Amino acid sequence: MTSTTTPDVWLPIPADEIEGLPEGLNYRFWDGEQDFPADPADCAFYVVPYMKGPEIAVRPLAGMGAVQVVQTLSAGIDHVQPGLDRLSAGVRLCNAKGVHEASTAELALALVLASLRGFPGFVHGQDKEEWRAGFYPALADKSVLIVGYGSIGAAIEDRLAPFECARVARVARSARTTARGPVHTLDDLPALLREADIVILSTPLNPSTQGLVSADFLAAMPDGALLVNVARGGVVDTKALLSELESGRLRAALDVTDPEPLPAGHPLWHAPNVLITPHVGGSTSAFLPRAKRLLAGQLTRFAAGEPVQNVVLTTG
Repeated sequence: MTSTTTPDVWLPIPADEIEGLPEGLNYRFWDGEQDFPADPADCAFYVVPYMKGPEIAVRPLAGMGAVQVVQTLSAGIDHVQPGLDRLSAGVRLCNAKGVHEASTAELALALVLASLRGFPGFVHGQDKEEWRAGFYPALADKSVLIVGYGSIGAAIEDRLAPFECARVARVARSARTTARGPVHTLDDLPALLREADIVILSTPLNPSTQGLVSADFLAAMPDGALLVNVARGGVVDTKALLSELESGRLRAALDVTDPEPLPAGHPLWHAPNVLITPHVGGSTSAFLPRAKRLLAGQLTRFAAGEPVQNVVLTTG
């Protein structure tokens, strides 16, 4: 960073609550309120408010003519992308790799286990004082397909390891080999889906994954298979999924939906064989400590004129 003036940094967490922030920067607290904390034109490093939606995320961007880094606190960047054309060339957009892996992978496993073992039915049974005994599917011996094998997908496989799955297959944008086995491309999905008892979505939302889980994708899944979405709602064609759920052929466990938040009266709420959580994959006690460490590290590098990490794209 080279500047003759002291640049502003907009943070959605008060600066005095983050250990290790470098000196020499003006820290401004803004978590999406109507009034900006200062002139956006003076902001050099913008940390996007967490889970406040795209409208708030992009609102100050048009005035940030001097911004050099836009840092999200989410793994995905889709909520910021609509505003990137308002920025000058050379702005680095960074995501929160390293912040959400543990929490999101935990939830993915929780959704798999809760759905397979019938937890929603047990909760309803408890409400009605009914003892709903019986045999339920186990995760052991199941074939799992992870679609989106970045750091979160790898963290999900780490947590699958003790559960004695018959097979774990991996799909990402590009093919590669990992210590656990090959990573396939999207082109291999039709064959892989036919053998998957459980499909876990952990892919970013972008033009290549928008509506990826289409009617054809779902039709390729075996009868009784479980779809788990901890990615973004837009990865799934909701109408096509509803058709499969209502027929009873497939099951789903969803932390994200399209639309989101899911409005009252939407048929997905009461579709059979679906478990819905309200986009809480990253919203745990693990978030703040990891987010604060990320910001302290990024801003230390920024203040020293060193490259920041987790750069997803550069504008222009």
